[in-house]
Amino acid sequence: MRNLLFIGLIAFVTTAALGQKINNFTLTDVKTKKQVSLDDYKTAKGVVVIFTSNVCPYAVYYEGRITQLISEYKSKGIQFILINSHTEAKESEAEMANKISTWGLNVPYLADKDQSVLSQFGARKSPEVFLLKNNGSFSIFYNGAIDNNPQVATDVKEQYLKENINLLLQGKPAKSGGRPIGCMVKRG
Repeated sequence: MRNLLFIGLIAFVTTAALGQKINNFTLTDVKTKKQVSLDDYKTAKGVVVIFTSNVCPYAVYYEGRITQLISEYKSKGIQFILINSHTEAKESEAEMANKISTWGLNVPYLADKDQSVLSQFGARKSPEVFLLKNNGSFSIFYNGAIDNNPQVATDVKEQYLKENINLLLQGKPAKSGGRPIGCMVKRG
């Protein structure tokens, strides 16, 4: 029994591996109410998937930096998708729509309330980033933190996501980054 519990625990905390293919998924964008699929981005060089939250302090700390990354890389063929897999009342689709409107971003903010996409990626935190490389299908190029200082943007020394986006665009191998630091996503 103890061995089964240990194996189950390992399976629960396993994150998708670098290079792992990500299957297409379709979720609802809370702003437009339209269905958005990963396959909608077949012409993108890469897709940044950010598991985030309306209220997690760490996710809030990163809002400005996420906005800057979108502004810098969208014109270079990198698309961004925000996904909220939290199930608490303050993470409802109505609250998500409110949040994205207030934030003013023009990227999909997708509701994953059955946590199927969260499970496919193996994400555990908000925010947690997955940079997907498009080589005919999507595979994980980088997984981890956005940078090395969630709380103080001016004290950032290592920009993990930005560095890996640049490496992807240059056709170079990914570099490892920091572990995501943020709020745990409660499994429903």
